[in-house]
Amino acid sequence: MNITIEEIRKKIEENWENELTSLKELIAIKSVAENPEDGVYKDPPFGEGVNEAFHYMLDKGEEFGFYPVDIDNYGGHIEYGEGEDIMGIAVHLDCVPEGTGWDYDPFGGEIADGKIYGRGTNDDKGPAIASLFAMKALADLGFTPSKRVRLILGLDEETDWDGMTYYLENEEMPTFGFTPDADFPVINGEKGILVFDVAKKFAQTNATGLEFRSFRGGEADNMVAASARVIVSSQKKGEYDAIREKARYFEELKGVPVGVKAIGKSLELTVSGKSAHGAHPEMGVNAISIMMEFLGMLEFTSDDVTDFIDFYNKHIGFELDGSSFGCRFEDEVSGATILNVGKIDMDTKSGRIAINIRYPISIKEDDIYNGIDEVCSKYNLGIVKRTSKLPLYVDAESDYVKTLMGCYRECTGDEEAEPIVIGGGTYARAFEDNFVAFGAKFPEGESVEHQQNEYIKLDELKKMTEIYALAIYRLTKETGAEE
Repeated sequence: MNITIEEIRKKIEENWENELTSLKELIAIKSVAENPEDGVYKDPPFGEGVNEAFHYMLDKGEEFGFYPVDIDNYGGHIEYGEGEDIMGIAVHLDCVPEGTGWDYDPFGGEIADGKIYGRGTNDDKGPAIASLFAMKALADLGFTPSKRVRLILGLDEETDWDGMTYYLENEEMPTFGFTPDADFPVINGEKGILVFDVAKKFAQTNATGLEFRSFRGGEADNMVAASARVIVSSQKKGEYDAIREKARYFEELKGVPVGVKAIGKSLELTVSGKSAHGAHPEMGVNAISIMMEFLGMLEFTSDDVTDFIDFYNKHIGFELDGSSFGCRFEDEVSGATILNVGKIDMDTKSGRIAINIRYPISIKEDDIYNGIDEVCSKYNLGIVKRTSKLPLYVDAESDYVKTLMGCYRECTGDEEAEPIVIGGGTYARAFEDNFVAFGAKFPEGESVEHQQNEYIKLDELKKMTEIYALAIYRLTKETGAEE
């Protein structure tokens, strides 16, 4: 059967209130993935919140007449249509922690100024709901896909991807597909991603003076740290007054206040930054870097603590491309290295910094580690490798990418935008050939993922639903991608 874009738009409009209510209900579920205890997952593997969001979507898919599949609570899919080939649409239902500084309830789904607010609205619950209602619009129009359309529900995309790995070990690999978890028009390339810790043990000292106690900052490896807190102590008379004076000077010099507060016999230091996605650290202000710069003005009894602070300020600081750390690389297709410090954990015995790096498509993982080796050796730092995701690239001239571009252009009228390469990491790289990121942020749109007051515009939610419906239709008709 032939379906027009006007018919798709009309059906989406008919389902609109249902779509909006469904998104509100999904936002209300605090689905921050929990880490396994001692490396072992329990049931549900990623916590009750994620599991609730997962089963909410499965139930919604069944309500719409689709076929829901649960793979041991590690992930699953909602299937529509028949055929040998599978079109996958990979979304994720987990979200990063809400953080602080919101003007709206982060799990309230409040609507204001044509936007719906809440953690996960943009990344990735809004696009997940849009994809489901795109399928519903086609089903309501009586369309039967010639391929199986699977809305694949990922549950730990913001952490370790173990759920997606488990899902793909137990299910068929899609023939092609997309993930609505980045930008329009089409993401045909993604930089490689490395997450590792830089760690150092601190020798104990009996010297008297300013003693370092603890440093905590950041909430997730792939977020710019929005806050940082340090505890110091000293028996030396006048030490705390001197620190307060340096805090006033720092604020005058940098324009950033440092909170100084007595906690028993110790002193608490706090600073605030601005959260942002780790793929776009330029959109935020890293509180860890602010605090490290201030700590560089103090004199601690521990030489190891001083060296660790010195390392940070000289080789990381506020740089976002790894230049001083020895890991800045660049290529024409994907640009330069992106470096984000997501978390820090220091006490009297050791320090550990979580670093998230996005490296160019033409570069290898070993190039990054070899690049930082000289700096790490100089400061006697250890490297704890944690996560590695290889780069992804699909030719912009492929028939598949051209089909997706055509759907985007027909729905938006935008003839100028071209396929792009990003620093973000999406589920696209978990699959095999012909899998890319497709939306959901529109060109010129604000990057609000992982930030306070995350939102999605209502008109853009409706438009992406339309784009996804047209893409599913075009790619699963008998003529497929070559229509």
